[in-house]
Amino acid sequence: MPLFLQPVFQERIWGGHALEAFHYDIPNDHTGECWGISAHPNGPNTIINGAHQGKTLEDVWNTDRALFGSPKDEKFPLLTKILDANDKLSVQVHPNDAYAQAHEGEFGKTECWYILDAKEDAEIIYGVNATDQQTLNQMIDHEQFDALFKKVKVQAGDFFYVPAGTVHAIGEGILILETQQSSDTTYRIYDYNRKDANGNQRALHLEESKAVIDLTSGSPNTTPVHKEIQGQQFTQFVSNSFFTVERWVIDGQLTYEKPQAYCLVSVVEGSGSVTTGEETYEIMKGSHFILTTEDQNIVFEGNMTLITSYV
Repeated sequence: MPLFLQPVFQERIWGGHALEAFHYDIPNDHTGECWGISAHPNGPNTIINGAHQGKTLEDVWNTDRALFGSPKDEKFPLLTKILDANDKLSVQVHPNDAYAQAHEGEFGKTECWYILDAKEDAEIIYGVNATDQQTLNQMIDHEQFDALFKKVKVQAGDFFYVPAGTVHAIGEGILILETQQSSDTTYRIYDYNRKDANGNQRALHLEESKAVIDLTSGSPNTTPVHKEIQGQQFTQFVSNSFFTVERWVIDGQLTYEKPQAYCLVSVVEGSGSVTTGEETYEIMKGSHFILTTEDQNIVFEGNMTLITSYV
């Protein structure tokens, strides 16, 4: 039986109400993030079906590891979000595993973005123009941000791999699905001098940022692999030691072979059903679930787009 998850919503200064398009009852007009698949303590999902109903994903990971193939990871390794950038996000960078574990006590944060929607001429910040540490430090210290930050135009369907150490920011009017390591550590470099609800400027983390920015971080695009499988359109966007992220565009029926013991699934468009064994479950845009070791003979049917991920 798949583990269906209750989303957790996060209020953000840059959020809006675009997440309502996923059939969510969002809590306010500044809802920036839906944590769709999360065992992170800052937003753990609750299981909404089956024998584990009412437990958090973190609880199930800790007490029934066999559902996930009995991996040795102490913590559930991935986090799936949908982000509504009604306004531009701060320019930021995330640490790698070594730095994060030494300074923050958690995973580093390598992530990737699938652009679900974007207004005309929308853009992201990805990377910096500095090529050495001294230049980087000087440009940050003198707030030469227009010259420092690289900007990239985006549109729906684009995919960007964002390894730890990459300076980045999601621009205004962009809706994305993010797959990332299960981490909530962010270092802000620039925040447009915005103030929070209490009239205070949000904290910046300039020294930490200087320490973790990777000046060798290159092009934002990976090379997707496109295939037609059983008449359905399959794309593998990225596959590495952190995660593999794939898209299925289904129009009809797909017999799904799970690539690993457990697999994360988010429905980002359309609706249909998933059958495992002899049980069929209705799914629709906004559904998030995990296929576990219990799920065999899996069949998707309908007209829908899925983003799947696994370690």
